[in-house]
Amino acid sequence: MTAIIYPTTNFKHIEQLNIVRGEGIYVYDDKGNQYLEGLAGLWCSALGYGNKELIEAITAQLHTLSYSHMFGGRTHQVGMDLAMRLAELVPIEKAHCFFANSGSEANDSHIKMLHYYFNAIGKPAKKKIIALQRSYHGVTMAAAALTGLPANHTHFDIPIEALGILRADSPHYYRGHLPGESEADFVARLLANLEQLILREGPDSIAAYIAEPISGASGVIVAPDGYFAGVQRLLQRYDILFWSDEVICGFGRTGNDFGATTMGIQPQLMSLAKQLSSAYIPISAAIIPGQLYEAMIDASNAVGVFGHGYTYSGHPVACAAALKTLEIFAREKLFDHAAAMGEYLHQELGKFRDHPLVGEVRGRGLIAAVELVADKQTGAAFADGRVGAFATRACLANGLSLRAVAGNSMAFCPPLIITRAQIDEMIGKFSQALDATLNFVHTEKLLNRTA
Repeated sequence: MTAIIYPTTNFKHIEQLNIVRGEGIYVYDDKGNQYLEGLAGLWCSALGYGNKELIEAITAQLHTLSYSHMFGGRTHQVGMDLAMRLAELVPIEKAHCFFANSGSEANDSHIKMLHYYFNAIGKPAKKKIIALQRSYHGVTMAAAALTGLPANHTHFDIPIEALGILRADSPHYYRGHLPGESEADFVARLLANLEQLILREGPDSIAAYIAEPISGASGVIVAPDGYFAGVQRLLQRYDILFWSDEVICGFGRTGNDFGATTMGIQPQLMSLAKQLSSAYIPISAAIIPGQLYEAMIDASNAVGVFGHGYTYSGHPVACAAALKTLEIFAREKLFDHAAAMGEYLHQELGKFRDHPLVGEVRGRGLIAAVELVADKQTGAAFADGRVGAFATRACLANGLSLRAVAGNSMAFCPPLIITRAQIDEMIGKFSQALDATLNFVHTEKLLNRTA
């Protein structure tokens, strides 16, 4: 045991797997075992491990300028170049970028900038933010308030009400629909509930609505057709900003440049991280439109400073890593590759729909989930997360690194560079792990009788 306080870990079960190196889409532990990295680390290692071109770009930047801050008018070219490149890529008018180090920090920064902006334009009451049930937007104090998962709130006294965070229904049809309710009726009900929430709270008090185009840690939830289009109409009607959390979905994960493109969303705010640098160096960005930035200029001048920023905001090495990553994405046409490989992945995962444990297979592009259920006929969930935990261990035993999310949904999110042959390998390893999990479920008598 070391002195580390481990993140998102049961402190009674630490240091179970020691990863010592990675190559391509594989990682290796201290015993020499190989694992196919089926979750791209934590949804982030788009280019896999050991990309020499990216390592050389990072090394060159270390030799040139290993660090410089961005406070008080100071800047550097690699940071300006990255901001301009992102402004060209995102679907936001006159986009401006605030750089941070993680998705959580980007989302925290968005909350602060929203407060700053609405104070600057004389609408100090317009501060509330609508987030979804079962959402995930990070774990810093404010980002955790946006997150809608109990484990990220319990014991932490997260200031959800103080920050004005409101909850809307999760658009997960499989888990949320009423008996006999069609997808269209489900969408209509959720949109009606959302409008009621807006009217009850008062549109003039609500700044933004935040959602991942396709969720990650909350279960890889894909909203039904028509949901986001309906949300967008409501937000436009009531002058509320659409905030797309692209921390996982951005940069090819869903088979397009951004998850917003895949799901037909036209956001005013975006959060970027993870695949922005293929996780080689921590970096994130909070993207706002020109009208928000311009409204804050005079306000910052009146104070003498825009009083927000991090020591490592726009770290030159991180910016160099991100620029090279974006260059590789474009040159290798990896978003198109992810779309093609994603189609094949979903074809192969779809073959598990008849498995006795599988309730739903869902996702888009190279992000997916296979939800394990206690009753295939009714979709009833297991009482706790033991089955997902066992399945995770069974995958590791078969040389596959996956993760159970939202209880018992096995998440897939391989590096964008994965090939068809490697998808076949991943599917084969998962199949063995799934059969071992079924044996565990039978032994523990965890299936409902109707299954």
